[in-house]
Amino acid sequence: MLSLGEEMKYSPREPDPLFDSLEPVLQGLDTRLIDLSVSRRKGRGGKPGNVWIRLTVYKEGTVGVEDCSRVHRAVLPRLELAFPGSDLYLEVSSPGINRLIRDGAEFAPFIGKDVACYRLDTSGWSAGVLKSADTEKIALDCGGEELVLPYEVIAKAKLN
Repeated sequence: MLSLGEEMKYSPREPDPLFDSLEPVLQGLDTRLIDLSVSRRKGRGGKPGNVWIRLTVYKEGTVGVEDCSRVHRAVLPRLELAFPGSDLYLEVSSPGINRLIRDGAEFAPFIGKDVACYRLDTSGWSAGVLKSADTEKIALDCGGEELVLPYEVIAKAKLN
């Protein structure tokens, strides 16, 4: 998590075979995988342990309970193959209304959505509709005016 003294960076997603195997499944459901976390707990007596998997998914419109259920049903067989013999605990959720954006690479799925950025250059918030995001900057539509923010002036950002 960024503190107010740090600037945001753009870090391309590291290659992750699990993420890469789940992404096409979610695309088939008109959904995008935003975040994936895996936590493991060792089993006893040489047995596989528990695996907690958390997926954050996004789609145009609202991600509802039925969307999360469809994703859960679609990805569970792949996860069972990826973690044979483990007890799997799978949680699927939406990004949420006030999702913190931790890295510049996370902006792209939210083009067209309201975002707010706390700026290091003004020590204040700027908010608008995200128009574009690339490896160096974002552009916001702030009531008809375009505001371009390089990542180095953004301390933190969130969906608004």
